Amino acid sequence: MSWRALRAQTAAEVRMTLEQGERLLVTFLIPIAGLVLFSVVPIVATGTAHRVDFFAPSVLALAVVSTAMVNLGISTGFERSWGVLKRLGATPLGSPTLLASKILAVLGVEIVQVAVLGAIATGLGWHPHAGIAAGVGAELLGTVAFAGIGFLLAGTLRAEVTLAVANGAYLVVLGISGIMFPLAKLGGFAAVARLLPGAALADALHASLGTGASVSAETWIVLAAWALAVPTIAAASFRFE
Repeated sequence: MSWRALRAQTAAEVRMTLEQGERLLVTFLIPIAGLVLFSVVPIVATGTAHRVDFFAPSVLALAVVSTAMVNLGISTGFERSWGVLKRLGATPLGSPTLLASKILAVLGVEIVQVAVLGAIATGLGWHPHAGIAAGVGAELLGTVAFAGIGFLLAGTLRAEVTLAVANGAYLVVLGISGIMFPLAKLGGFAAVARLLPGAALADALHASLGTGASVSAETWIVLAAWALAVPTIAAASFRFE
């Protein structure tokens, strides 16, 4: 991987991200609305002393899924469909460098998301526990894993199919990951859900930033496995056109 090419492509990805004003607005507004609504209105029982202690980590996980998988997957899929990436395929850039640059651009957006959501959650009474380092690690691994999923979809499916599948996967993650309600409510299916990246990310953030508990070794293994395997497969199978 050429570091010079990575820097140049990352700068280009950041510029293109900033040009997508409407998508960026949605990326911020949906998590903010969800954080305020579910933290204030007792729609779902959380089992925590303060509702925001559950939903602040939940919304941070949700922001990773929407930004790294949905937004990256859809935008990359249409870039590929429109022939934007065709020219890059003829250069030494390569799909691993393209994926790495997109992940770095996503991380830039997420830093702002975390700052905004953290400030709002604090205003609602959230007091994050001392596991901030673990929370940052979980966010990083989750971002790489979900960016790999988005890139895999964009590089193998038509743009319209990527749009549908990415949004469908988002709803599935929302329902079976423990992001919107405690994973224990899934009963026997919880054991299967814990093997998926959404549940592992939500569990890590709830433990480190919500209850102050230690993140289990099993959760770290699942997150790390997805963060390693999916981007590797996505980069190897990506077709520029």
